[in-house]
Amino acid sequence: MSQTTTAIAPYLSVRRGADAIAFYKAAFAAEELERYEYMEKIGHATLRINGGIINLADEFPEHEAQIGNVAPETLGGRTTFTIMLYVDDADTWFDRAIAAGAASVRDCSDEFYGRHGKVRDPFGHVWGLVTLKTPAAD
Repeated sequence: MSQTTTAIAPYLSVRRGADAIAFYKAAFAAEELERYEYMEKIGHATLRINGGIINLADEFPEHEAQIGNVAPETLGGRTTFTIMLYVDDADTWFDRAIAAGAASVRDCSDEFYGRHGKVRDPFGHVWGLVTLKTPAAD
C-alpha cells in the first residue's frame, strides 16, 4: 500500500474543510498528506492520525447523489458513526481535543477493556479515544 492508503479509512464530509484540517492538526496531531481545492473549498484531503488515515472533503450538497454523504450539520448535528482512535493515553488525547475546541460527549473513564472517552469535533463528528488494557501475563 502507498503512504496514503490503508485497508479501510473513513471519508468525512464537513463544512469549512480548511478549518477542519486545522482542528485535526491541533486536536489529534494530524499530518496533512494531500489537499486539493475545488470550487474554493476542500475537494479532497488525506490526513494521517496516529498511524491511521482519514480522508475529508467539504460538503457539496449539489453532488450528494454522486458523493453519497453529507456533513453532520446537514443532519441536524447528528452523525451515523463514531471514529475510534486507539491511542497510548486516552486522557491526554481527550484533553488536547477539548483544548482545541471539541466538546465532551463522555468523559474518560475506566472500562473493562481499558480507558475510553468520546468527543464531538466542531464539525459534528464523534471520536472515541481509547487506550486498551495491556493483557495480563499468564
